[in-house]
Amino acid sequence: MTRFQTPGPREVSDTISSMRSNPSIPSILSILPARRIRRSSRKATTPKTTTPACAPALLLALALALLLTGSPASALPPDDPVPRILGAALVDQDGWEKLEHLTTVIGHRLSGSPQLEEAIVWASEAMRDEGLENVRTPEVMVPYWVRGEESAELLAPQRRPLPILGLGRSVGTPEGGIEAPVVVVESFDHLDLLPDEEIEGRIVVYAVPWEGYGGTVIYRSAGASRAAARGAVAVLVRSATGRSLSTPHTGALRYDEAEPMIPAAAITPEDAEWMKRVAQRGEEIRVRLTMGAKTLPDAASANVIAEIVGSELPDEVVVMGGHYDSWDVGQGAHDDGAACMAAWHALTLIHRLGLRPRRTLRVVLWTNEENGLRGGQAYRDSLGDDVASHVAAIEMDSGVETPLGLGLGLVGIDAESGDPVYEGAYEALRAMAAPLEAIGAGTISRGGGGADIGPLMRDGVPGLGMRTVGEHYFDWHHTWADTLDKVDPQDFRKAVALLAVMGWSLAESPDRLVPAEWTPPPGDEEE
Repeated sequence: MTRFQTPGPREVSDTISSMRSNPSIPSILSILPARRIRRSSRKATTPKTTTPACAPALLLALALALLLTGSPASALPPDDPVPRILGAALVDQDGWEKLEHLTTVIGHRLSGSPQLEEAIVWASEAMRDEGLENVRTPEVMVPYWVRGEESAELLAPQRRPLPILGLGRSVGTPEGGIEAPVVVVESFDHLDLLPDEEIEGRIVVYAVPWEGYGGTVIYRSAGASRAAARGAVAVLVRSATGRSLSTPHTGALRYDEAEPMIPAAAITPEDAEWMKRVAQRGEEIRVRLTMGAKTLPDAASANVIAEIVGSELPDEVVVMGGHYDSWDVGQGAHDDGAACMAAWHALTLIHRLGLRPRRTLRVVLWTNEENGLRGGQAYRDSLGDDVASHVAAIEMDSGVETPLGLGLGLVGIDAESGDPVYEGAYEALRAMAAPLEAIGAGTISRGGGGADIGPLMRDGVPGLGMRTVGEHYFDWHHTWADTLDKVDPQDFRKAVALLAVMGWSLAESPDRLVPAEWTPPPGDEEE
């Protein structure tokens, strides 16, 4: 795999000189000037992020080096636009400006909130200004959960505040809160072993070990109903993260309709571990919990859709995007604002370069992923019987750390089984991704997809999920710390490059990834 080292001033000058003297290298200088995007009426109150003056030149050198070295991109035909697309993404500044506006001016975007609706209006107007086609915002009715005021206080064996974040969809406490003794459990099995009298009327604390996100998040989603079935009056759940600086993480729960709905909040890993040690010493723990959470009637929201209409096969579609909503804490930067801006800006750059692929290339900013998945389902429902028109669906919802590539999923097919349909799609994607090896983002892995494209995948659309190094995403996930300062601009540009190159290549390819008539094996709903 070819990787670039940041060049020195002489190397930058030599590279640019070589570009200017080599007629076979397509110039990308015409797209370098920044283009301002429409802003909402509210102004940022923080200083604008600036980029060192030398950065565009350095990035330009890196981009052009693709065409001057032995990287896979150098084997492309001279008129292939992939190097131009890649180069444009690596030197771009405007995509970051979009992300800065979304996070700094608009902020977090919970479904039903005024902030999400402001973001929808801003994005759709800016897309039209940029010249993207068929911009629309089809209405989606979404759940409207409101956090309200919330607090927790440890009353015994010490007296101090407990940092909490109520879990999405949770009910609130009665007026005046709940004051009760605590019972600490370390797993569902531990809960099941306890006699009823040790649970009834108590607050259950899930002080569970970190076993990766999938292994720990089940206590957030199902813990309230499991405890309610045993007579608990509330639950406090260890946040789903492996590293913490006393930061609670929110997220959605799911109530079992057969059980009482009791209040549920996340506590920090530090407090969960402390309570476990105190309980092991035989000391009583007592907590007062106050939560003003409530669910209001469904609210009107919308998906945001824009596209570049295909030149030869306009009815065939490659769709990509992320979820536009976020939790009501932080800025929704990694989860999932940066993905939305990267997918949107990938189309913007292709349009600015004057390119139009064979098939339609579409971006969707899906609403209501966090606490309902209504946006993804509404998009699928809008297609009716035309779902086979979708050649591929790309979702980015794992943060914007250094991108590695994409993972491929076909519902009902084991990615390691050697299935010929899967293998054909896998090898085609590897060839398309080869130019991205130069920025370390050319790996195609087995298994992939996403929550918002799940409905499409269940009807036979190949699903692709972006893969990153995943070093810190769950440190910030669903917290007040998910803010723009955690996003590396270089990683963001690489994400734009990956989405732009792969979106273009899938839409331009002479062949579909899988045959149009392919459907998942019957009776299997999993990827």
